[in-house]
Amino acid sequence: MSPEGGVVAGVGGSLPHGAEQSGSTGESDRWWETVVRVSDAMIDPELRRRGKVLRRVLKSSRSVDELGGSGPLPEVVSRWLRSRVPRGLTRDEEYVTRPDGSRLRLLIFRSATAGLATAEPGAPGLLWLHGGGYVSGAAEHETSAFSSMILGSGAVVVAPDYRLSTEAPFPAALDDCYSALLWLKDNAARLGVRSDQIAVGGGSAGGGLTAATTLVARDKAEVRVAFQMPIYPMIDDRDLTPTGQDNDAPVWDAVTNRSAWKLYLGELYGTADVPAYAAPSRATDYANLPPTMTYVGGVEAFRDETVRYVADLSEAGVPVEFREYPGAFHGFDVLVPKATVSRAATAFRNQWFGYAVRTFFAPQT
Repeated sequence: MSPEGGVVAGVGGSLPHGAEQSGSTGESDRWWETVVRVSDAMIDPELRRRGKVLRRVLKSSRSVDELGGSGPLPEVVSRWLRSRVPRGLTRDEEYVTRPDGSRLRLLIFRSATAGLATAEPGAPGLLWLHGGGYVSGAAEHETSAFSSMILGSGAVVVAPDYRLSTEAPFPAALDDCYSALLWLKDNAARLGVRSDQIAVGGGSAGGGLTAATTLVARDKAEVRVAFQMPIYPMIDDRDLTPTGQDNDAPVWDAVTNRSAWKLYLGELYGTADVPAYAAPSRATDYANLPPTMTYVGGVEAFRDETVRYVADLSEAGVPVEFREYPGAFHGFDVLVPKATVSRAATAFRNQWFGYAVRTFFAPQT
């Protein structure tokens, strides 16, 4: 399956066009031993103007205190978001009780024309995990990311309002996401979902939680995942890759990334004790993970860790479809949706989702 658009990238490659180098060994072909600074010339022309605005509006190099002050949305904004439902969709709320007695809110989105569940459920089920660096965001945030997949396939989307790192560090968010996955499995028939076609997806921190949730699902063997979509995932806390070490691209730079990881990992940050469930790039075994689709911007901090993750999955025999979009910064498809590169990424995602729905199944045991 090869939708058009983007670059199918492998491990290694060339330094992104226009990149500035520091820390070079003097061997021009060993660009992975450099760090990358992102100039405006490196950014896709259709994204460049918005990128300049974002550099001004979103403060670069946000500290732990600055990120930690973001946290949950103000109540007035939260109420406004809750009142908005994309055209053609319906939204319901469910709650799961955590071990401590608190409640995890789940949003359930489906096509307004889907009707009630039947005795023979036929819709794919998608657990969608929102982004926000583990430190911000809400389940309502990303309806634009999955509404077209619902309308195109009849999928039912479950979006958990997982705990942010400002409320509780790892493993709180992952525990919530995995609980939501189990809930989706247990309630598949009631939701009209095929129990053999439960998938997980999300972008940024949601992509990281997607990769982590499927690792947990594989290891615990309580629920089988048919396929996953960890989009430009936040999966490596170690700050080792060239595009991550000194990246100053718009939206999410290297300093902000380190601050977010410090908040998410808490006392684990900077130690050798960070588990793969927290940072999936640390996994040593990728075998038997579900078929995967992902893409990443060519100048964003997560570029290299995504490329490595794709390579690790492929080496473990996992079917993977991957695209790199040159000149694209983090979240480009959401922030500048009408740009040609964004349209290409969205088309790739939607086409692959349709392909996956026709192709990948994982019967529950």
